[in-house]
Amino acid sequence: MKSGLARRLAAVRAGAVVLATMATVAAGLAASPAAADASSQTAASAVAAPRPSVSAGTPKASPAGHRGACPATVTFSSKIKVRAVAGKTTVAYRWLRGDGSKSKVKTFTLRGAGTKSVTVKESATFRGSVKGWQALQVLAPRAATSGRGHFRVSCGGGDDRDGGKRVIRPGVGARLWVDEGDCQAALIGRITASGPSRVHYRWVVNGEVVDHGAVRVEGSRRVVHVIRPHENLRGWAVLEVVDPVRTSSNRVGFTIWCRDEAPKVTATVGAPDAYEGTCPVTRAFTGTIGVSHGRGTVKYRWIRDGVAGAWQEVSFGGHGPQTAVVSDSWSATGSGTARRAIEVLNGPATGTAEAKVTCKAPAGSPA
Repeated sequence: MKSGLARRLAAVRAGAVVLATMATVAAGLAASPAAADASSQTAASAVAAPRPSVSAGTPKASPAGHRGACPATVTFSSKIKVRAVAGKTTVAYRWLRGDGSKSKVKTFTLRGAGTKSVTVKESATFRGSVKGWQALQVLAPRAATSGRGHFRVSCGGGDDRDGGKRVIRPGVGARLWVDEGDCQAALIGRITASGPSRVHYRWVVNGEVVDHGAVRVEGSRRVVHVIRPHENLRGWAVLEVVDPVRTSSNRVGFTIWCRDEAPKVTATVGAPDAYEGTCPVTRAFTGTIGVSHGRGTVKYRWIRDGVAGAWQEVSFGGHGPQTAVVSDSWSATGSGTARRAIEVLNGPATGTAEAKVTCKAPAGSPA
């Protein structure tokens, strides 16, 4: 009796569990797709790692408006706010300028979680009247760009006298930055003038004048000079204004890296025209050895009828593409054919050039 009652109670409890499970499944099936999607998004967000938030304040120029003697220095400052979520956060940023240039990317590191604020600054010196703006661009850990902070520099003119009349000379200034590429660098200058002016300027690289020109400036004018050295080069550049006033830009450094520093060497060989006449006779093969750039020596040798001769060398001492002409003589005592080629040490070899000589007795000689 007792065992039978126990079996019936166990069956009732099992049935209740089955009914509860079916009710739960039904409720899940009845839920809307939107609710299910929201549930999955909530679960995903619960496991996704939070990212830091970043904001950049509009730069303030100090002074925002300068009037008077030049050159004048303006300092720009802005605040970067970061809500850090990790123990270590690296922030990368750069300055954007109204003349189209950009500063180099700079970085700093924040430690610890929480909201942190860092003030960054950049100063610029202007030698002529100019108006413009600067903005701050944060690149990491998230991208953010501030508003534009405007400024104005008004340089006082000269106080020269001409026939008792006061002459106001326009304030002229220059600014320079560099855009480095593969085996070249573009020097980009901005010439400014407080009034319409014809400005004569020149480019100075590592202390030497490499180019010059003249432009009409109304407000500002962009000028460019490209350096193509064909080999690695490091140095500095300045944009100088020589008329109507003498002034110069900031000095900028540059480093030019060429992917392949080694000059490319080429070689060709040519044969003399076929000869028919009295013998013995001397004929000359000519070769041309060229280099793409650089200074140094190139070793080569003649291959005479398949036999290699001694190594010789030719020197190059300039910039850019260069060539050198070499020759090799063939003394023919009878009719025949000679073949020549040139081999460059650790370099190319030419094809084979062929020359022919046909010996004939002088006219009137006995057969």
